[in-house]
Formats: sequence, structure tokens, C-alpha cells
Amino acid sequence: MTRSGGERPGWILAIDTGTSLVVVAAGSLDGSLLGVRTFAAGHRHGSHLLPAIEALTADSGLGLDRLAGVVVGLGPGAFTGLRVGLATAKTLAHALGVPIVGVPTGEALLRAAGAREGGDRGGATLLLPAGPHDRVVVVPGASPRLEAGDGGPEPAGAIAIDLEGRASEAALGRGRRALSELPATLLRMGVDRLAASDVDDVDRLVPAYVSLPRGVATEVGDGGVAWSRDPR
Repeated sequence: MTRSGGERPGWILAIDTGTSLVVVAAGSLDGSLLGVRTFAAGHRHGSHLLPAIEALTADSGLGLDRLAGVVVGLGPGAFTGLRVGLATAKTLAHALGVPIVGVPTGEALLRAAGAREGGDRGGATLLLPAGPHDRVVVVPGASPRLEAGDGGPEPAGAIAIDLEGRASEAALGRGRRALSELPATLLRMGVDRLAASDVDDVDRLVPAYVSLPRGVATEVGDGGVAWSRDPR
């Protein structure tokens, strides 16, 4: 996982745009965290992500000529953030000729919660927003599922991300703590896969969207094209 030439070791870039907190992290080839940049997403993914990467490399004394791999969060998350994050990660990997690994953001947050709370969080439930009313539920070892509306009572020990006013303060607190560990966790998960040469095809890597803007094709088949509807 090292680039050719010179004596300086390679490094790994990790990007996650699956939540309202955009994460850009740099790490060594053994998974040690070298630097982190975060910013509140808003609608600024396109304008702020590349400058954040540039600032991170400058602050950490790292050069893209030594980049050995890219790790990118795949969600679940909203359309715009994931699209910008994945496009940026794929462009860097393709242009620099380095491997790329996609890591589910939900799985990384569950692991981050375990790291922060001092346990494995094997039975934990992660709650993420899917538009203004619905939510996505992520549990270890299962595909994320969409729940309409409030989805019923909040699971005990739930970890809530970006659900202010829709989850308990205890769950939101666990979510904030998990987010604080996300950069290091995402990096470690990606480095483990890179070390095992378990890399993704840059042309086939796709994110897990939980909501789409109106007019995005969701299915193309013999019956025609299905389009996303207005978010509720």
C-alpha cells in the first residue's frame, strides 16, 4: 500500500459524508490517526470538501503523491452528501491510481459507539433520519431498514444521529459520542480491508441513499422508468 519512490511512508485518506458532520481523516498504514478535519455539512459538500482535504494534507505534512488508498463512507445517508463524497473519493482514487474501499457508515458508527462506550455494542440499534418524518434502523449483521414515521418506541440503548427533536437526549448523546469516534473507526475499518487486498471496483462502488430528490430515476425496466417523489 505504498506509492513508489522516496523514503516517506504512504498514508490513507478517509472521507464520510453520510451524516450532517462531514469527516475527512488521514491515517498511517497501520490505522493510526494522523489528522482530522470536520465541518457541518449544510449544503456545502461541494464547496467545502476539497478545501478540507487540502487543509488536512497541509496541516499533517502529507502529500497526495504519497497517498496509498482511499476509504469512503457509503451511508445510509442523504443523496447530495453521499454523491459528492463518493464522487470525490472515486476521482482521487482513479486519478492517483490507488485502491479504494467503501465502508458502510452505519456499521462504522455502531463500531464507533462500541469504542466510545467501552463495549462491542453487539446488540445496539443505530437510528438515522430518512427525510423529515421517516428513519433508518441499522443493527449489526443486518441490512438497514426504513421505518415510516416515528417507527414506534425507541429501542433501549439506541444511538441516534441527526434526529434532534425525534429521539431522546440519551440516544442523541450516544450518537454524538459515536460521531466523535467515527474518523478513527472508519480509518481502521478501511485499513484492515486494504491490508487484506479486499478493495472495491471504483466503477461499481455505489452508496446507500435513504432519500432522493424529486426526479431521480430509481428503477429502469420493461415497465418504464420509476422516478423518486417529492420528499414528505
